[in-house]
Amino acid sequence: MQATAQGTFTVTLTPRPAGDSPADLGRFLLAKVFDGAILGTAAGEMLSAGNPASGSAGYVALEWLDVSVAGRQGTFALQHTGTMDAGCDSLSITVVPGSGSGALTGISGRFELERVDGVHRYTLHYQLPD
Repeated sequence: MQATAQGTFTVTLTPRPAGDSPADLGRFLLAKVFDGAILGTAAGEMLSAGNPASGSAGYVALEWLDVSVAGRQGTFALQHTGTMDAGCDSLSITVVPGSGSGALTGISGRFELERVDGVHRYTLHYQLPD
């Protein structure tokens, strides 16, 4: 089944020590709470580099969602790749193949987000087996 889920989420970023990463890589824990067609929480980790204040930076992240999507409870992972060059954003967020469990086993798709007036809005374009 092909479907779309839309809503909002809140996100908390917690800086982490660089650890074994080079000192100029930013490292953050992610915590999200979803509302709308997706209900539940997510946790993950992000690495970033560059200077967002200057309009140029990049990040990668993985997050694990424990959610209900249109009433189907389960878990799955999202993989993020983002780049900002001179203020122009390029963002790709994909459901990690094979990561679904529970009633979300076999989920695939892509996740879109936009930030409007400080609010994070999402659209998940997804497929689930019948």
